[in-house]
Amino acid sequence: MAQTHQHTPRHGDNGHHPDHGGQAEILDLDAEVLAEHTASITAWLPLKSEPRRIVDLGCGTGAGTFALLDRFPDAHVTAVDTSAGHLRLLREKACARGVEERVRTVQADLDTNHWPDLGTPDLVWASASMHHMANPDRTLRRVRELLAPGGLFAVVELAGFPRFLPAHAPENRPGLEERAHAAADSFHAEHVPHRGADWGPMLTAAGFTVEDERTITIGIEGERSEAIGRYAYGSLQRIRGVAAPALGPEDLAALDELLDTDSPNGLLRREDLAVRTERTVWAARRA
Repeated sequence: MAQTHQHTPRHGDNGHHPDHGGQAEILDLDAEVLAEHTASITAWLPLKSEPRRIVDLGCGTGAGTFALLDRFPDAHVTAVDTSAGHLRLLREKACARGVEERVRTVQADLDTNHWPDLGTPDLVWASASMHHMANPDRTLRRVRELLAPGGLFAVVELAGFPRFLPAHAPENRPGLEERAHAAADSFHAEHVPHRGADWGPMLTAAGFTVEDERTITIGIEGERSEAIGRYAYGSLQRIRGVAAPALGPEDLAALDELLDTDSPNGLLRREDLAVRTERTVWAARRA
């Protein structure tokens, strides 16, 4: 539900490159394409009662915020992100949906020593944001202190970037997408070391009781989708930004052809795209 980097990554970007214009579009496409799966996660949460106060940490442009507002019609959400641009877009969406009175936005860097007042939430939601924290153990402890007694913390993380192309594509360089991912993964291993982590032991060490864990395998196949085409284009464009130095000239040329909006072989004109990815959710109770 979404979610590469050329410099220090920020929170709430669903794993994507933080140039705020393009990143916002990717976040919106992630929300659109994976909406059904995000809704299934909010429906699965092991809640003892419907939450009235929710905090969305690293909210991006609001995929989680609006899924939670839809799922819990009596709840208010405090949406927190480092990006003023993302929060502005989120507020505009809230107004367009008529839920602006149920949303509060807070611009904050959660890696700093001083957090703003976020109230005492019944539920804290963090989707694809925890792996960007410089000191995740400290952040987990702060979330535990923030939660109301018995409150729930939902950590949603993605295994990596979605895959879009069939294994035999593109025809002139089969397997290109996997090679580009491998090149990007080596970059992320250095710059985003907590991506792909098992959050269960870290949550336990921070004083939570992990009540449940679930991995959702996402495969969206079928008819041609303009949104999936744009989602694939934006994602691979960002992967190129960090993978290029590690790719050979033939792979790079083939990747550039996929990203050429005028090419008949470009991503935006392909009929064989799909979205294949995984999301893992940890539901942890403040003991």
